[in-house]
Amino acid sequence: MTPRLLSGLTMALLCVACGQQDGNRFASEVVIEGDAVPVSLSGEPGDAMRGQSVFASREEGHCVLCHRVDGLDAEFQGNVGPALTGIGGRLTAGQIRYRIIDAQQIWPDTVMPSYYRTSGLRQVGHAYEGKPTLSAQQIEDLVAYLSSQTP
Repeated sequence: MTPRLLSGLTMALLCVACGQQDGNRFASEVVIEGDAVPVSLSGEPGDAMRGQSVFASREEGHCVLCHRVDGLDAEFQGNVGPALTGIGGRLTAGQIRYRIIDAQQIWPDTVMPSYYRTSGLRQVGHAYEGKPTLSAQQIEDLVAYLSSQTP
């Protein structure tokens, strides 16, 4: 582990159940354990089919702008971020959830946006200030879809 990642994980461990880190707030309480958010944000299981839609949709997550999943019927899948084919075999649902809600806490230099953090963000339009990019259920749907991507 790099010192930067280790310090981020240490901060996450110190901040279990607080719903904020370094003055950054989430749309609801978030329990962080190590490098994972083990508890559903919505209290409901995600739906993988809806998650696939969020992943590919320009109006929702638009994850395909940066990532690709082999076999996904979506044009122009990106290569800026890592390919997510098989991600469900490499990470737990909780690890996937944390990376979606706030990858910047794990990798401070990432270009991946924080989809559930509501403060401490840059270049947010006034109409969107204080609001998460994705709802808790959309995130759970994405988690279900990405968790189903196994080798």
